[in-house]
Amino acid sequence: MNTEILGIIVMFAASIALAIPFGKYIAKVYGGEKTLLDPLFNPIEKIFYKISGIVSTREMNWKEHMTALLTINFVWFLLGMGILMTQQWLPLNPDNNPNMSADLAFNTTISFVVNCNLQHYSGETGLSYLGQMWLMFLQFVSAGTGLAAAAILFRAFREKTTVELGNFYDFFLKSCTRILLPVSFAVALLLVFNGTPMTFDGKDQITTLQGDTVEVSTGPAAAFIAIKHVGTNGGGFFGVNSAHPFENPSYFTNMVEMVAQLIIPMAMIFAFGYFIRRKKFAWMIFGVMTVGFLLLAIPNINMEMNGNPTIAAMGIDNTLGATEGKEIRLGAAASGFWSIVTTVISTGSVNSMHDSTMPLSGMNELLAMMVNAFYGGNGVGLLNFFIFIILAVFISGLMVGRTPEFMGKKIEAREMKIAMIIALLHPFLILVGTALATAFPEQGASTLNNPGYHGFSEILYEYTSSSANNGSGFEGLGDNNLWWNITTGFVLILGRFLPIIGPIAIAGLLAGKKYIPEGNGTLKTDTSTFGLMVFAVIAIIAALAFFPALTLGPIAEYFSMK
Repeated sequence: MNTEILGIIVMFAASIALAIPFGKYIAKVYGGEKTLLDPLFNPIEKIFYKISGIVSTREMNWKEHMTALLTINFVWFLLGMGILMTQQWLPLNPDNNPNMSADLAFNTTISFVVNCNLQHYSGETGLSYLGQMWLMFLQFVSAGTGLAAAAILFRAFREKTTVELGNFYDFFLKSCTRILLPVSFAVALLLVFNGTPMTFDGKDQITTLQGDTVEVSTGPAAAFIAIKHVGTNGGGFFGVNSAHPFENPSYFTNMVEMVAQLIIPMAMIFAFGYFIRRKKFAWMIFGVMTVGFLLLAIPNINMEMNGNPTIAAMGIDNTLGATEGKEIRLGAAASGFWSIVTTVISTGSVNSMHDSTMPLSGMNELLAMMVNAFYGGNGVGLLNFFIFIILAVFISGLMVGRTPEFMGKKIEAREMKIAMIIALLHPFLILVGTALATAFPEQGASTLNNPGYHGFSEILYEYTSSSANNGSGFEGLGDNNLWWNITTGFVLILGRFLPIIGPIAIAGLLAGKKYIPEGNGTLKTDTSTFGLMVFAVIAIIAALAFFPALTLGPIAEYFSMK
């Protein structure tokens, strides 16, 4: 077997093997059961609650949860704007990096608050160390926000009838201390001992093989890179992200970072099954997501390993695959696999330039973000998938002439209206943003470095990445100007918070309804048949919404190569 393929299989298998027991642990955390980390963090949490005046035992309904979530995120936004626009005059700036402009600070702060990390700046020159550490803080709390939102969903389906769905601050703090922090610490240690810098010194001088003396940026990178993957954030400490030798020094660190971004999204699926005591249902979800993931990942690996046929036709050796924009130390196969993992999970980190991948590989990267429900980001991936479950239950009920029910609760008009709004919001944000950027070329399309079909793909990718809260990009686009900073900023806000509020509202409404015991006529939602129905709903919605746009971009580019 090809060693590159073997490495990918090991990475994927290790992620699943770790995710199952980790999911059981997460279920215990949100269920209030004892864990090994309680003696360490319980005293710290008590101090925090005492200082803040928060009563962590007070039960909240879904509206109170959302109020708390939005309020605390707004506070982080205001603090972030202040720090990034004044970093030049603040401590921990050994390289004397300047303040950010208002529009760039707006985009950057919003992007990190919403767990996207769309970066219209280069980390080496755009941020001080204090700015980097503030963004690292946002990587923790934005991931904690998504996990806490999913925990509300957990509670809604554990009890037969209830409006008490736990406490947001309790879920949020435990997400950060019991889940994100220990895993990030372990990943950071592995990175430090394999060459990733962790220092507050400024630029370091090195002598190249040619004898030139150059300055190389360092910094507290290892901690930043650990949470960027564990938290499915994706923001790079350095401009070229995990293609940088300090962020990702070797194939081993590439495997570590790959597992780090896979483990929590996978574990949350199993945690849901353990928490609501429906493990078979969790396996149905995992099966649908994994099939969707593999249908995107396998073709990408194959296309990137086979290389560019146009180059091969010129008589150039193509045996290493499509190597433009890739790191030789990682290889085409690992880069192709990463490109789907990072877009499916909405991490957004890159170990190669997606702008250089084959046209249909780029299409699959876009599709991964357009679907936005195969594994997904921490917590929110499960919320996105929940919308498709509701749609599938409703359609299945209509097909067999029964009132749609999900876990003993009737799905009625109010829940369906919310589900449809959220399902249509994602394509609306992507397609409207793309249409406006192409309709006003002096604002949007004027910054393209590539014409024609590929240039259109760059615009489509930017808004898709923003709406999916992914953060990766086709880097042929010059995105640091007023148009891109403001338009993508608003897409980031709407694409983050409405898809959280919608599923939680549905879960809260269903939780408060009278429980109907399952009978012979109840639609079974933990079967492969229902899983096939959910997959069909996802595929049909994605095809109807996005196929015309994909035809104008990557598909047209593919046929132009023939």
